[in-house]
Amino acid sequence: MDLPFDGAISAYFENDAPKDIREAIKRTDKDDILSSSYPHPERMARKVYEREMEQLQIELVKLQSWARESGTRIACVFEGRDAAGKGGTINRFRANLNPRAARVVALSKPTETEQGEWYFQRYVRHLPTAGEIAFFDRSWYNRGVVEHVFGFCTPEQRSHFFTQVGPFEEMLVDEGIHLFKFWLNVGRAEQLRRMLARESDPLKKWKLSSIDVKGLAKWDAYSEAIKETLTKSHTDHAPWTIVRSDDKRRARLNAIRCVLHAFDYTRKDARALGEIDKGICGGPDIWNG
Repeated sequence: MDLPFDGAISAYFENDAPKDIREAIKRTDKDDILSSSYPHPERMARKVYEREMEQLQIELVKLQSWARESGTRIACVFEGRDAAGKGGTINRFRANLNPRAARVVALSKPTETEQGEWYFQRYVRHLPTAGEIAFFDRSWYNRGVVEHVFGFCTPEQRSHFFTQVGPFEEMLVDEGIHLFKFWLNVGRAEQLRRMLARESDPLKKWKLSSIDVKGLAKWDAYSEAIKETLTKSHTDHAPWTIVRSDDKRRARLNAIRCVLHAFDYTRKDARALGEIDKGICGGPDIWNG
């Protein structure tokens, strides 16, 4: 079987990954949590997950119906390391929603025209209108992390970004947009395990990019950039919600709960929502680089 990027991920695992990371992946079962600091030793049982997810899906449909009737605008920003589960979490949010009013915004690299515009301009075009939910699969925070780590922006451009991002988001909130910023955090061993799985899965190979492959060796640089970004952009009006996603099932459930708990929508069933697991979903203090 042909592997993408000539098997570069497997080669990294065999030759360059830290010894403790390799050993953690080799000695554990698929349902084991690889991070020793994660608050649960095993992945949530599928039956429990599916039962809770079904209840949350019903509540999401109620939320969307209420949002369309009330003209509420919701923007959910999803950031995180490669393979942290951003796309999968967004898919669970949208599984039973009307796609016309629940859009995914996943922008490719800026065009030549966009490179000459104000940095935030191309994102502004995709903000939600009345009754709409917009899910940003990566966002303006590319400048804070990925662009910085790979040298796609200058230090001056990144500094200018941090000067503007707070006021920019404050304007969005002041305009009436409900802004949720999720940072999905995954441990190094779990990230590599997922990347290896993608490499060998013909249905998931497309998720890999050269940036993903090169990024494996830049764990520490990513950690420094993430820490700085969270510190400089966590504000009262637009706080970060960290979602520890070593267990994708718990991550998805708690991210959805975070949004549902924030609104007093029609026919809300608090018992169906359940409580947010504060060890999984909380402020930057639970971020584990």
